[in-house]
Amino acid sequence: QVQLVESGGGSVQAGDSMRLSCVASGRTASINVMGWFRQAPGEEREFVAAMRRSSGTSVADSVTGRFAISRDVVKNTLFLQMNSLKPEDTAVYYCAADNRRPILSAMSLTDRYEYWGQGTQVTVFS
Repeated sequence: QVQLVESGGGSVQAGDSMRLSCVASGRTASINVMGWFRQAPGEEREFVAAMRRSSGTSVADSVTGRFAISRDVVKNTLFLQMNSLKPEDTAVYYCAADNRRPILSAMSLTDRYEYWGQGTQVTVFS
C-alpha cells in the first residue's frame, strides 16, 4: 500500500505563485508514476501533470508554461510549482500514484492511478 499526503494549498491572488507537495509513504519503491490532478466544483477531475519514475513527464496544455512538476526521490516527495495563477486554477488538487508504468499518452488518465491523496484546496482570487 501507498499513502499520499498533499500540502501547500491555500488562497492567493491572480498572478501569484504556489508550490504543492505530496509526500508518499508505505511501499514507495513500487511506485512507477506520480501525478497531480485537480477538480473544481461541479467539474470532473482533470489531469494537471505527471512523471514516471524512470523517465517521461506529461503536462496538461492548460498549464504548460505556468506549472512544473518535480520530485525529490530521497524524500519521496512530489512537487507542483504553480506560477502565474489564474482564477480558473481554483480547485482541489490531488496527488496520485500507481505501481504500473504507463505509456506517456496514458499518464493523464485517472483510472491509471490506484493511490490518491485527500486533496488540498487552491483558491485564486481575481
